[in-house]
Amino acid sequence: MSTPDAGTTVFKPRTSKWFTLIAFVLVGTGLVSLVVTDGPAGLLGAWPLLTVAYGAWWLFWYPTVVVDRTAVTLRNPLVTISVPWAALVHVDTKYALKLVTPRRSYSAWAAPAPGVWGTHAGKVEHLTNLPASSYGPGASVRPGDLKHTDSGYAAFLVRSRWETMIENGELDVDQTDSARVTRRVNWILLLPALALLAASFGVPGTA
Repeated sequence: MSTPDAGTTVFKPRTSKWFTLIAFVLVGTGLVSLVVTDGPAGLLGAWPLLTVAYGAWWLFWYPTVVVDRTAVTLRNPLVTISVPWAALVHVDTKYALKLVTPRRSYSAWAAPAPGVWGTHAGKVEHLTNLPASSYGPGASVRPGDLKHTDSGYAAFLVRSRWETMIENGELDVDQTDSARVTRRVNWILLLPALALLAASFGVPGTA
């Protein structure tokens, strides 16, 4: 993950590279085993392994939260959602990073809230010097806002940029209701996944 700056900041969960790497190593081992056992022809039956590799990349490596001058973009596996700053009214972290707008809310696949272990791993420095909107009554901090967690650090990036823009007078509150959130299906990622699944189950015409 990167740190806040005046340009574009891209957040990925800490564990994404490890899950992806483990999956790729297992798939690579499986491919080598197929070749050793059946020769190069064994690769004709490698579709399930390729599906696992693609799925790992799609579910673990691809999801991101992108913070830039114009919007917060949530790149989820199935859809990509771009929330302009003017449309943002609240940032929540109860179950994951959630961007709340006047019409609906949008959650980030890349920034889930922590479990029990993640909560207990928090330290004093993880709940100090956070953006003002991170704190609840009595300066309380929700577990999902702790800066060492995925949801907490992503929220820190969003809130820091958002509050700076508000302080600098860069947001027009009159546009909150009219600002348009864009949401598009990731067909370019979904179609290869469907093709790989079809090939893995031996659908005629896909292998």
